[in-house]
Amino acid sequence: MKRSACRLALAAVLAMSVGAQAETIEVRMLNRGEHGSMAYEPDYVALKPGDWLKFVAANQSHNAASIDGMVPERYAGFKGRINEEIEVRFDQPGFYGIKCSPHYGMGMVMVVRVGEVSMPESFRGFDAPPRARKRFDEIFARNGLSQ
Repeated sequence: MKRSACRLALAAVLAMSVGAQAETIEVRMLNRGEHGSMAYEPDYVALKPGDWLKFVAANQSHNAASIDGMVPERYAGFKGRINEEIEVRFDQPGFYGIKCSPHYGMGMVMVVRVGEVSMPESFRGFDAPPRARKRFDEIFARNGLSQ
């Protein structure tokens, strides 16, 4: 009985230490950012599994939502409400495409990389609206993710 109690205590300590190492990075949702109008800042973030993104509506009428088809397999996705500040934890390694639902067609997108993974071709070649595609390509080029 004592041995299982020790194992539980050790598991609890390890879980707390892993949680303490997780980071939260703030992403601002803006009408105009460093790389143009309708932008997330930053628009590219590299995380460790378990890290969090905190999406802050610095300007009105924005949200953050995962893009179906631009997330790792079996990822359930998320969708914040307009003007909602949300925190999203990224546990699963892979690449994630994020959009502002009302401004997706205007190119309001970002890229999240979780872990030391290679970008799948399906992510790079995803069929996005033209302005979103252009913004994705710019993000890839600025961050050494181009082919």
